[in-house]
Parts: sequence; structure tokens; C-alpha cells
Amino acid sequence: MIFTCTFMPTVDYTAYLSNFERGELNRTNEVYYYPGGKGINVSRVVHRLGAETVACGFIGGFTGDYIEDFLQKEGIKTDFIRTTDITRINVKIKSTEETELNGPGPILNEKNFQRLLERISRLTEDDWLVIAGRIPASLPSSFVSELATLCEKNKVRLVVDTSGPALKQIMEITKPFLIKPNEQELGELVGKTIHSKQEAVGYAKKLVGEGIQHVVISMGKEGALYVSATETLAATAPKGKLVNSVGAGDSLVSGFIASYSIDGHAENAFRYGVASGSATAFQSDLCKKEDVESLLSQVIITKL
Repeated sequence: MIFTCTFMPTVDYTAYLSNFERGELNRTNEVYYYPGGKGINVSRVVHRLGAETVACGFIGGFTGDYIEDFLQKEGIKTDFIRTTDITRINVKIKSTEETELNGPGPILNEKNFQRLLERISRLTEDDWLVIAGRIPASLPSSFVSELATLCEKNKVRLVVDTSGPALKQIMEITKPFLIKPNEQELGELVGKTIHSKQEAVGYAKKLVGEGIQHVVISMGKEGALYVSATETLAATAPKGKLVNSVGAGDSLVSGFIASYSIDGHAENAFRYGVASGSATAFQSDLCKKEDVESLLSQVIITKL
């Protein structure tokens, strides 16, 4: 089973309008409401690609109810922990420029942390755990260490799509199955500024040498890089009109996991991940399986 953990879910309110004027009344042409948060995005895409998933994390209030109801109607299992705070709303304005207004995350307490750790302790070597998105400041540093220790002990396939101190802390205790930084995040992780694909590959190989099994570096319209102990690959991104970049990186992770969980073939998983990320970028919501498969032939893989 593929479990995802979203510490700070959102209800994403996305408004499209031809022209946005600050300080004036603006009328939208289209609006969309979706449950948001990187882990939730992964669960939604993984499910659409045919794999079983459970969405976990923290939700509260009427917005939390909306997220849980939405996911369950899509056929996604949920195991959220309720908080006293109302789950945040993020406003995204799509006009000639893109503007975002993100709400604050929940204030979490010791009881919340322990309930989540108890759930994670049930996972086994047959399970995946995807930690995605920003980890709130209210989480004590010991929590991240305990989470990593549980995954190491139970041989859970840990996928990490976050950055900063939390990722470094996880890597000190266990070596994730997969990490997916972009160029900037990879630079922050290794303490260097990355100027080229060659440098990115070099630093990714260093991380693999330290025990991480798979490193995927997302590079936007330039495609992506993949490094493991046995392969180094580059992928070109399919061409298309960028509609919504939100969730594209999450979809790349989803496509990789969904494919790899079927046959364990890394190159196929990398191709499927890149196609999934592009398919999401080309529409207002997250991709569907048919969207991904229509782009697979456009993803050109090169061995480096």
C-alpha cells in the first residue's frame, strides 16, 4: 500500500480571470476548488494511475471535512488525524501573472505527533510512505528522527519530497528509497550552487553513494534527471501549453511510484513520472491515466 502524509493540507481555491487589478473589484471567469497539499496530490494521482493509496496527515474544521469527503468520493482511502485548527485555504489567482495567497498551517501538539507516529509504526516492508511538502515548525525535531527510525526499523520504502533541515535529518537516520529535489533544493541539500546538469548529476551520484536508492531531479520544462547506483538518465519533457504548474512535481513522484510498484523497472518508472508531471502541467487539475499514456511516446530518455 502507498501511504502519503500531508502535514499541512489545504483547500486550493483557484480563480481564472483575464485581468487582475490590485485594489479593485475583480470578477472571475472560472473557479475551481480542490484538496491540496503535496501528499494529497500524490494520493490523488497514484489512485488515478491504478495503485492503492491511503491519504494521511492532519485536517480540521469544515475545510478538513471537505478534503476528506472529496477524497473518499474519488475512491481514496483516508486516515487523517483531526486537529482543533481549521485546515487552511490557499487562493491562487491565474491572470496575466500568477499570484498566490497561502494560509497558515495548523498548530500541532504532542498528542497529534504521537497519533501519527503510532499509525506509521504499523507500516511494513510491503508499504510505501510518501512524506511530501513543508514540515510545520510546530513539529519538534525529535518527531522527524522518530519517523525515520520507524521506517528504517520496519523496512518501509520511504519517499521524501521536502527540503531543508527535515530532509537532512531524515537522511542521517535512514536512506530514503526516493528523493525528488529540484535544482535549487539539491543545491541546498549539498551546500552548493548548481550551474549545470553535469553538476546536478555529480551531486546526485554522491547522494546515491551515501545510500539513497533513487534520485530524481525535476527541472521544469527542461525535463528531469535520474540517478541510481546502476543508471544515470536524462528525460526531455513533452511539449505543451503550461496551464497550471501546481502539482506537476507531485505527479512526477506519483507516476514513478505507481509504475515502479508494478514491475520494479526504474527507466519505465522515470518515463512514466516525467509524462505524469507534464500531463498535470497541461491542465487545470491533476492528470488522469489516459493523459499520461498519451504523452509517454514524447518522453525521450537518454543514458548519460
